[in-house]
Amino acid sequence: MTSLILYSKPGCHLCEGLQEKLETLPIQVEIRDITQNEEWFKKYQYDVPVVCQLIQADAEVAPDVAPIEQPLPRMSPRASAKQVAQMIQTHTGPFEA
Repeated sequence: MTSLILYSKPGCHLCEGLQEKLETLPIQVEIRDITQNEEWFKKYQYDVPVVCQLIQADAEVAPDVAPIEQPLPRMSPRASAKQVAQMIQTHTGPFEA
């Protein structure tokens, strides 16, 4: 299953809109509030919302390797849920949307 991370902050209408669209899709989405972590805040304070794909290493080949976060291209706030799904599938692979 596709796993994504959404970096956002409270009161951000772009973040809230994208989160609503992502929640309609058959994917796992972890919401990370950048105001709760200094590193996230420094990295994303001017860029939220930011969506990253969580890429897991093969457990048999590299059991001790931590997952990698791969940022996806910025999505238009005007994109529909269908357009968001298509963009995610372009970068992460197919899922039933």
